[in-house]
Amino acid sequence: MHRHIIAAAVLIAGPAAAQDAASIKVVESDKYGEFLATEAGRPVYLFTADTRAADGKAAEISCTTPECLNAWPLVGAADMPQAGDGVGEGMLGTVDYEGQKVVTYHGWPLYYFTRDEDADAPQGQDVESFGGEWYLITPDGEKVHAG
Repeated sequence: MHRHIIAAAVLIAGPAAAQDAASIKVVESDKYGEFLATEAGRPVYLFTADTRAADGKAAEISCTTPECLNAWPLVGAADMPQAGDGVGEGMLGTVDYEGQKVVTYHGWPLYYFTRDEDADAPQGQDVESFGGEWYLITPDGEKVHAG
């Protein structure tokens, strides 16, 4: 019985818990070219089902179910993240989601992919799931089309 309670608590806490990113930088791979990552080198993604902030409209996060947020955790920030080399500082921002700040770039809310925790990262490029497509994001704030 206790296993069910623990599992339920993890599912409830999981989606709201975004992982913090203090800095966003540009990394490069032979396969994908230049794309954004955290200071630790973990790739970040945009989700095409989200609404990008533009023309005075706030970004809207569409990945809101526990299943989606467990696979694609939001990139959180305690404060405004810092722009590393090659990152447009004016393109970084945040949006509030369930009482937490989520990092945005060029208006897109940013996510991690849970399968990117090994040497084979990035694994989430051009993945279709949860009603949209997931892409690495270029320093210009666009989808990476390589790969």
